[in-house]
Amino acid sequence: MIDSAESLESLMARYQQADEGAASALVGRVTPLLRRYFLLQASNRTHADDLLQDTWMRLHRARHTYRPYEPLLPWVLAIARYASLDNYRKASRRESHERQVDVLPDPPNPVTGPADSPDIDTLLSALPQRQREVIVMLKISGMSIDEVARATSSSPGSVKQKAHRAYQKLREILSAKESTK
Repeated sequence: MIDSAESLESLMARYQQADEGAASALVGRVTPLLRRYFLLQASNRTHADDLLQDTWMRLHRARHTYRPYEPLLPWVLAIARYASLDNYRKASRRESHERQVDVLPDPPNPVTGPADSPDIDTLLSALPQRQREVIVMLKISGMSIDEVARATSSSPGSVKQKAHRAYQKLREILSAKESTK
């Protein structure tokens, strides 16, 4: 029986010992975080779902490397980040061999929300990828600066700097939207 308040770390430790219930509970609790992380980076939902599946395959193969006394989310997000980077590199190699088309199709019309509330995904898409990644981990996933630093293989100071620059950029965007009203 799985306790809904059981920590992710203890679920992972039980998953390492081949506990199917713990594996299912872990997937159920971590998948929404990973899906959100990939949706903010990917161009479409299908691509995000492919990255999610690739990440779970990598997590399954690397589950023996997790150290139970360490926080789980930085370890998971580091694997997710490398899955995303590998996928980007593979796509870049593939695109370098493809031909350019003469006419591009029209982009789909974005779904608009209430006129006076900015869409968080649109705001975050204006940030550089590294800053967006830090903001998603800090504010959406609720990770600490040290956890984000471990997940991104950077220093806490670097994480703080990226977050600060992202906040500045978001303030500029929101100020520009306010001044156009």
